[in-house]
Formats: sequence, structure tokens, C-alpha cells
Amino acid sequence: MRTAFIIFSIIVTIGIILLGLYVSNIWFWLLLLFVPLMSLGWIDIFQKKHALKRNFPLVGRSRYVAEWLRPKLYQYFVEPDTDGRPFSRLKRNIVYQRSKLVNDTTPFGTQLNVYQEGYEWMNHSIAALDHHDLIQHPRVTIGGPDCKQPYSCSVFNVSAMSFGSLSKNAIMALNGGAKIGDFAHNTGEGGISPYHDKFGGDLIYQIGTGYFGCRRDDGHFDPDLFGERTAADNVKMVEIKLSQGAKPGHGGILPAKKATPEIAKIRNIEPYKAVLSPPYHKAFKTPMELLQFVKKCRDLSGGKPIGFKLCIGHRSEFLAICKAMKSSGIKPDFISIDGGEGGTGAAPLEFSNSVGVPVKEGLTFAYNALVGFDLKRDITLIASGKIVSGFDMFKNISLGADVCYSARAMMMALGCIQALECNHNTCPTGVASQNPSLVKGLDVTDKKVRVANYHKETVKVFVELMAAAGINHPDQINRSHVYQRVEQHTSRSYQELYPYITEGCLLSEESIPRRWQKYMAMADPESFRPRYEVVYVEED
Repeated sequence: MRTAFIIFSIIVTIGIILLGLYVSNIWFWLLLLFVPLMSLGWIDIFQKKHALKRNFPLVGRSRYVAEWLRPKLYQYFVEPDTDGRPFSRLKRNIVYQRSKLVNDTTPFGTQLNVYQEGYEWMNHSIAALDHHDLIQHPRVTIGGPDCKQPYSCSVFNVSAMSFGSLSKNAIMALNGGAKIGDFAHNTGEGGISPYHDKFGGDLIYQIGTGYFGCRRDDGHFDPDLFGERTAADNVKMVEIKLSQGAKPGHGGILPAKKATPEIAKIRNIEPYKAVLSPPYHKAFKTPMELLQFVKKCRDLSGGKPIGFKLCIGHRSEFLAICKAMKSSGIKPDFISIDGGEGGTGAAPLEFSNSVGVPVKEGLTFAYNALVGFDLKRDITLIASGKIVSGFDMFKNISLGADVCYSARAMMMALGCIQALECNHNTCPTGVASQNPSLVKGLDVTDKKVRVANYHKETVKVFVELMAAAGINHPDQINRSHVYQRVEQHTSRSYQELYPYITEGCLLSEESIPRRWQKYMAMADPESFRPRYEVVYVEED
């Protein structure tokens, strides 16, 4: 589009001048209209703040004109997730304003209907704290008893997004932002590219069912390649992806248009051929084998933190893993819980909308299960699923998370406008495209700072929320601090909606809560398949 605009403006300018010289001086009057418009287009080409205007000079301005014309009341009072987009305008504004260090305060009080079912809030304290006295960037040490290289992790990090799904410039900007802000950047299952290493930001190396980056020609796991990849100093942790919230039970998808020769070389696949990762792992088939694989990866990496990521499905399967942990003595250093509302660049509609447990239920179940097996103290929980604001962080930590991931919000900090073209390779801002002319519009120098700004400001607000609640450390946040309206005149605390269970209660048949009995009976540490022959017990 840039090249077309340049050619068009030069041809038209020359044409008008020739018409003015050889036909009539009246044609020169057109320059009064044409020159200012073309000047705006040339300014768009050379500016680096807005990738959309840089990729689509003059035409791209129409989006910002439309935003300016949109009535402010409609813009701000629209309820979350009711505008047909993955995020409400309210949440998008949070990201845009913080990434640009624009004033993100708001007038006229609460912008949501506080009596609408689903409205959530946190309780504050009369004895609030001065947030300046709190740790401004809380961190969590990840690494269990068998970990030799624990990692001090930020409470807020970049969630898994692969090079391939995202452009090289987007990857470099995310990693550059992680380096500036001292937080972690999850590579996604596409492997570690040179762009992940560009700025030396901390990496969480994710390996999925395709084993990209540590893959043999036959598609199986290559321990030697894995050891080489994880030996790098900037690789701080390894995450084994069992499933993701956007398409749980379905392998990753990379459209053929995005499988460029460069990406194919990194992933050890054929170029320009759609990549459909298997829905299951070849390196293990049972809960016990999964934990043995965790141990193998920990040994190969030199003792770095190893964990796995999943969206909760059959509860008995997660309980089977917990049983395997107790019987084998092998524990992951962390577990990432992705909600069924998780994002992706490409997924079948039914999987995105109707498969997988949402993050609230999945996270609380996983936390309770680990507590019930007396495992939680050695395992860090990471939550992901539409986490955008400091309050989103507070909610997920209250439910049991220690650390939070964010993907879509980080993309918006890069300049994503939710054009929903991720799976067509036509992302107009160059965030989720492999088209060189579109990728060029995303300026890494500018966007890495915006990513760091968004992270810093969001963590800052999270700390301010803790102070407002009279809390001086994230460990003190619990389910009694957050409430949800369940009916117009009825609300419940998270503690009532998602009750805790007693520590160690799942280790003895006599102490298993009634609502857990059927899942425990179905859980087999030697198989992911539930024991369906058991007699179901009615829940309380």
C-alpha cells in the first residue's frame, strides 16, 4: 500500500502540473486540494507511532476519524465483551492508554452496571496502606525442591505467542519490552527464533506436540536439540504445552501462507504447507510418563524450572496427574492454567466457543486439587485468559494463581486493532502477519517501549489495589476479597462461589469431600482415561 501510494501521488502530481502547463492554468487549483492530502500521506509513511497509518497512508486515518466521531458515552459505557470483539472498548482503552503513558483516569465514576449479573468488585479496607511503601514490582521464585536454577518471575508476563503466528517485528518488540521491564516472554510452541534472542529478554521456552525447535525429522522429541536450546542464559523456564484454552484437545494451527522458509527452518517443517500439530504428545502417554518427561527435561536443561500448561478438561485427568506426583515423587515446578476463553490466531469456531473449562473454574479446581494432595507449596500456578488490568490480576491471584500471563493485551500494546485477520496473513498493523510490507510498518524501537509501559503501569495499579485492600503482599490475597453479583440483588464472595478444601484431604479415602469423590475414583495415575466403570456419587 505504501508503494502504491508513492507511485500514485507522484503520477498524479506530475499529471496535474502537465495539465496546468499545456491545457489550462485552472488545473493548478487542484494542487491546493491534492498537495495537503498527499503531504498527510507522506507524513504517515515516515512516522513510526502508528503501524496502520504507516502501512496504509492516508486511508488508515479513517479509523482514527471514526474513533473520534464515535459518541463517548457509547465508547465508555459498553459492557465487557458485548461489542462482538474479544475485548470490550473499555479494556482496549486501558491497554492503549497505559502503553502510550496517556492519562488513564476516568471521570463520572463507575463505568459498568453494578447491578448487572456478573459484575465483580474487590473489598477495600478502611486501614488502607500507602502503595509507595509496598514492593513496586512483586516477583515470585519458581522452582521446586529438584530445581537447580530457580527463576525470580514477575507477577505479570507475556503469554505464549509463536513466531509464525506473530511477525518477527512483533516478537522483537515483545522481547525488547520484556528486557526493559524485567519480565518473561513465553515463546509459544513455534520454537526460539533469532528474534527472541535479539534483546536478551527472559524467555519461557514452550514446547508443544510438534516439538518445534527440539524436533527430529520424524516429528518426535529430540533430547540433544532440547539440551542445546535450553542451555542459553536467556531461557529461564520450560513449559510443556498439553493444551491451550482457545482450542483444547486440538493441535496448533499455522496457515500455509505463514509457513515461510525462515519459519520452516526454525520449526524443521516444510515451507508453505499448513502446520497442524497433533492433539496429543508422542513423548508420553500416561500421567506417570508425563512426569518422567518433566524430569527428563529438567535434567537436560541443567535443572531449570519445568512445568506444563493445560486447559482443564476432564477433572479426573488432572487428579490422575496429582496422584502420579505423589506416587512418583516427581513434581513440576509450575503449572499454567489456561481458560477456555483463551485467545489464538486460528481455531475452529466450535473449539473457541464451546470447549474447555473457563479460567475461574479451571484455576480454582487446580489450586484446590494441589492443596488437597499437599502439593501446592512446591508448585507455582500461572493463570491466563483475558487478563488485561490490575483488577484481572487481583482476581486470578485471589483464586489461587501466583503469576499471570497476558497475550492479547500485549498484542494491543504493540498496536493490534483487533482487525481479526490473524489467520489470513493480512493483519493491517503487521502484528500477526508474515507479509514483509505489512511487517515493516511495526516499528520495534517504539513498540518495545509501549509493551514495557503497559506492563509497568498495570503492575503499578495491581500494587495500588493491594494497598487499597490493606494487603502488603500478593500471598495475602484470597477468595474472600472479591465478590460477584449472581443476581440483581444477590452477590457472593469468591470464597462462597469457589470454596476451598482442606489441605491434604485428598490423600485419605475418609477425608475426600463428597463432591470430589467421583473424580477421585475415576483418576488413574497410569492412564489419562477415566475409570468410567465407577459408580457416580451425587454432588452436594
